[in-house]
Amino acid sequence: MASAASTVTVRGACPHDCPDTCALLTTVENGVAVRVQGNPDHRHTDGALCTKVARYTERTYHPERLLTPLKRSGPKGSGQFVPVGWDEALDDIAARLKAIAARDPQAIVPYSYAGTMGQVQGEGMAARFFHRLGASHLDRTICAAAGGEGLLQTLGGKLGMKVEFFAEAKLILIWGSNPIASNLHFWRLAQQAKRNGARLVCIDPRRSETAEKCHEHIALRPGTDAALALALMHQLIIHDWLDHDYIEQHTLGWEALRERALQWPPERAAQVCGVPVQQIVELARAYGSTKPAAIRLNYGMQRVRGGGNAVRAVACLPALVGAWRQRAGGLLLSASGHFPVDRTALHRPDLLAGRTPRTINMSTIGNDLLREASPAFGPKIEALIVYNSNPVAVAPESPKVVPGFARDDLFTVVLEHFQTDTADFADYVLPATTQLEHWDIHTSYGHTDVLLNRPAIAPLGQSRPNTAVFRVLARRMGFEDSCFDDDDETLCRTAFGAAVDFQQLLDQGFSTLPLPEAPFAEGGFPTPSGKCEFFSQRLTDQGLDGLPDHLPNFETADSDPRHPLAMISPPARNFLNSSFVNVKSLRDIEGEPLLEMHAADAAARGIASGQMVRVFNLRGSYRCKAEVSQRARPGVVNGLGIWWRKLGPDGTNVNELTSQRLTDLGRGPTFYDCLVQVEAG
Repeated sequence: MASAASTVTVRGACPHDCPDTCALLTTVENGVAVRVQGNPDHRHTDGALCTKVARYTERTYHPERLLTPLKRSGPKGSGQFVPVGWDEALDDIAARLKAIAARDPQAIVPYSYAGTMGQVQGEGMAARFFHRLGASHLDRTICAAAGGEGLLQTLGGKLGMKVEFFAEAKLILIWGSNPIASNLHFWRLAQQAKRNGARLVCIDPRRSETAEKCHEHIALRPGTDAALALALMHQLIIHDWLDHDYIEQHTLGWEALRERALQWPPERAAQVCGVPVQQIVELARAYGSTKPAAIRLNYGMQRVRGGGNAVRAVACLPALVGAWRQRAGGLLLSASGHFPVDRTALHRPDLLAGRTPRTINMSTIGNDLLREASPAFGPKIEALIVYNSNPVAVAPESPKVVPGFARDDLFTVVLEHFQTDTADFADYVLPATTQLEHWDIHTSYGHTDVLLNRPAIAPLGQSRPNTAVFRVLARRMGFEDSCFDDDDETLCRTAFGAAVDFQQLLDQGFSTLPLPEAPFAEGGFPTPSGKCEFFSQRLTDQGLDGLPDHLPNFETADSDPRHPLAMISPPARNFLNSSFVNVKSLRDIEGEPLLEMHAADAAARGIASGQMVRVFNLRGSYRCKAEVSQRARPGVVNGLGIWWRKLGPDGTNVNELTSQRLTDLGRGPTFYDCLVQVEAG
């Protein structure tokens, strides 16, 4: 940490929910952080940051930053609070939680996600606290659960090719991803490959910034990715663009998959996907005949009913053509499974002492907050502790979420940097430190380096790290276990134990995992069979289909003709989910909440660019400004998110319209499985 009357540079890591996990350098002058930049010594960051994090000092020193504990003084949702001292706040919180826990600790629910991706400020001390308490578990599904389960069932975990070798690929399929907005450093590698002659194909319902820069854009309908993948398999089979040796030695279930794929000729898939037959045929030809071929898959495509199956289908493709044999071939959705995090030592599940609390799915928090006690559900939720998340803005089906948070009998504590939509409903808001003010250690889901974050400045005002809050709260609850004495640097060391050289992290800020360049060149998948599992016995044992298949969306034009437009809600380029929405410079760039519409859909409704529209379905209604745009394909509208509700024209956002239905695998949300109608107004 910097001392006064000095200028120093402090090594750190970006905490945000992005595959890049950049290495940061923070310049501190006389105790004040004046600049945050990318570390040029870290090969994945290479000195460059996204527009959002390059403005991180603006976030840390934001005039609306919460710097003192607050106690609610008005109705829930009003945002009316008065300052209180830490002791008063923590004493009251502990007393309230003790009273609830005496009845049933499962009535207390933690709610957190990826406001920080850090292992320490995320669940490092929080998990210990909630395990010791015996609170309900939280199923953290809201982003990646379906895709993660699809990878687990096929490849054995969240594993894949090393991102740096995309630069050597000759064909790159960018599937369900907009890396210009959300994976900047991968995009630089893709551009390097392009300059060396690689062909780039973007598969996405929206003509994103990335799609515009690729050689080809395949604008399929939302939720039809598995159909496209199966049609590609069909063509690989009938043209014999297969690596028979790799299939025989390193895969399981080939004959069954072959039979299913042959049911998906390009003509069938073209009708389902809404793309030309020839586009499918040519894509299959390119994938079957180009080596090395690499797929950069991302999470947008798994936020539909069949999202897990779709990821399974795409994840089968590299094994069919033997792409894993080369370091620049294969697939990457997430690299997080490569990291040897010692979660048992960090989270201490032994503190449960044999108890088995129920699990609450964060994606159905709207329904669950409105449920009464029952033998099937367990106790009514009486308390929520929210950290690293903004569920009132980001959870699906706001018309259920908001009334749940507004319950007078629900005790809610929120750890936050800003007065978010969720903080408005809190009984207490506790000021949290930003990344520049605390220790943390980070994995990545886009590369395979561990990064250490050192505090660059002292905490502003009365802000405290999440760890400090749960550490002190544990003592006030009467928990005497010695693990609550561990300081943050100790937690950083505990996260990996001896698996990572901590001195190297201290010296340079990052450490590269020792992994093979081509992880599955000789098979060795961490599945039960040791092979790429086209067929999963584990799924069959659960009563599910052991093979990947196309599952139509829950909401289709046939099932709901009153709402004929499919809506996806990808993140606005200058926000990261609901983070950064209150940074004025970024909000000024983004403008205002928008709904992108194809010209034909807009004309049929008498809608022009710049006009206010009402987007609605049976769940709710949302008003925003229309933009007639080539980014939208016919029949699909793009509701860019995720704006804070309080900044929307009517105090709502796009999640007024999304549902709490869950995916086929992983119990994830189905944000992009959503039908709407649009009218002027």
